[in-house]
Amino acid sequence: MRAVTVHGAGDLRVDQVPVPEGGPGTALVDIVYGGVCGSDLHYYHRGAVGDFTLREPLVVGHEVVGRVRSAPGWEPGTPVAVHPATPCDRCPECLSGRRNICRDTRYLGSAARFPHIQGGFRDVLAVPVGQLRAVPEGVDLRLAAVAEPLAVATHAVGRAGEVRGRRCLVTGAGPIGALTVAVLAARGAAEIVVSDLAPAALAVARAVGATHTVLASDLADDRAVVDVDVAVEASGSAPGLAAAINATRRGGTVVQLGLLPPGTTPFPGNLLVTREVELRGAFRFDHELDEALALLAGGLPVAPVITHEMAVEDAVAAFDTAGDRAVASKVLLHFR
Repeated sequence: MRAVTVHGAGDLRVDQVPVPEGGPGTALVDIVYGGVCGSDLHYYHRGAVGDFTLREPLVVGHEVVGRVRSAPGWEPGTPVAVHPATPCDRCPECLSGRRNICRDTRYLGSAARFPHIQGGFRDVLAVPVGQLRAVPEGVDLRLAAVAEPLAVATHAVGRAGEVRGRRCLVTGAGPIGALTVAVLAARGAAEIVVSDLAPAALAVARAVGATHTVLASDLADDRAVVDVDVAVEASGSAPGLAAAINATRRGGTVVQLGLLPPGTTPFPGNLLVTREVELRGAFRFDHELDEALALLAGGLPVAPVITHEMAVEDAVAAFDTAGDRAVASKVLLHFR
């Protein structure tokens, strides 16, 4: 079968690998769609994500949906989303209900441990059966392909606390930032200001619920971006974090969602002190995948986030397109 594999920085291939076999507690899923994530692009371009560096070829991909081939307790052909994490369920974080920050988790398509955890961009994926989530009736698999990044956004908004009636800022309007906008709108945020470097990304943000958009270069001069209650930093950049803190009111909250570059990141820390701004991290998700699927079933308008769909044979072109923020938001691979 086919598998999209990164062999090193700039070296992405569609390899032939053996079809996995089932077993007790194992589900086999015929993958239909896979969404190209920023972390997949980092492995492709740099051979690393943050501090996680490739030490062997890695099948990438963790945003995958498909149909059950075989699984205990599941009808073959059932449309499913795959939860990409296998927490240990033993560490203090798991036992306290924070499985998303499990210290010994296994995550599809990740070089965080060695041997690496091979990912989901393959024709047939084997995972523990507990990681399957039924796609609700009425939600097609193409739209369900954004359930995983939507769960990331849902978790980030949850980390911000109550947002109903609040003034919010999202810095960075890539796929995760745009989906964060959609969740903020669904949860009743009064204003949602979005900044980005790319006009095309801001257009997607407006389509999913932003009430005001601004180019990042003009952010400091925009009077609409003053004294926000909540800022979600989704760009993963030091300027984005600085802008989020600068725009947040006294006593407000900043959620750092985007992964920052390795090493130390400078930011206006004195404002955290003098304004008593709360800075919180948001990492992956747990039960929020179920919430994301429910949001999709309820008609959350996230279709504009999906801008391209390409065949798995064209994986290199798909990854190159996904890296061009002037034209692309979420790019899907289709496994036909």
